[in-house]
Amino acid sequence: MDIRLTVNGTEHALSVDVRTTLLDALRERLELTGTKKGCDLGQCGACTVLMNGRRVLACFTLAVAAEGAEITTIEGLAGDDEPLHPMQQAFLENDAYQCGYCTPGQIMSAIACVREGHAGTDEQIREYMSGNLCRCAAYPKIVAAIRQARPLLENR
Repeated sequence: MDIRLTVNGTEHALSVDVRTTLLDALRERLELTGTKKGCDLGQCGACTVLMNGRRVLACFTLAVAAEGAEITTIEGLAGDDEPLHPMQQAFLENDAYQCGYCTPGQIMSAIACVREGHAGTDEQIREYMSGNLCRCAAYPKIVAAIRQARPLLENR
């Protein structure tokens, strides 16, 4: 099936099998490998991207279902000559990335956490972020990073 995906502000024309996941289209067809393939079962959150500003699991979203939506991946948060996105900067400053494998999905979920109004308390942050697993157990640092970036994102 021929589709058009708008990813990080750029429209891409693709021919895909209707069973192709958004994750596979991003990684294998568009070579945007920042979105990680973790469990491929929708349980770890490593594949989290934003679709129309809301978080989705790219391994559970068909590419054809994403047609017409604005997809944002970790690569779309800051350009080469731009400063880091406030959430990326907060993760860096709080050492919330540890091994780094889950970090792209964590950051994308963290942005949605703030934008969707789920970052009022540490308890809310932990609950909202519970779908994103971190094998390194950097959870307290992730919560601290979200708290740090929250005021900067609320005004964006």
